[in-house]
Amino acid sequence: MTVIVLTLCPAGLRGFLTRWLLEVSSGVFVGAPSARVRDALWAEVREYAGNGRALLIYSTNNEQGYTFETFEHHWEPMDHEGLTLIHRPNKRSSAGAKKRGWSKVAKRRRYGNK
Repeated sequence: MTVIVLTLCPAGLRGFLTRWLLEVSSGVFVGAPSARVRDALWAEVREYAGNGRALLIYSTNNEQGYTFETFEHHWEPMDHEGLTLIHRPNKRSSAGAKKRGWSKVAKRRRYGNK
């Protein structure tokens, strides 16, 4: 089983993928091509995605039963003790700013009231 998810990609790329996969929802393609065809499709997606993003998920013989690859995606796959997990970067740590709360305790801390 192979799943390809496209976001903000050209319509021509979506039409290209419908030759081998079934578009079950807008930008979501599902099918069972061979590994050779899957790799060729992924190469085409990476070449013609433009400013869009893409996600490839396919069945494989590992503990999870599947694996995935990303292209120009904010979330990145990473290996954690043999399992592939998605790492979503923390926007707060990259900006260096601390998130302010909305609770009474957060207001007290912010304004120094006790």
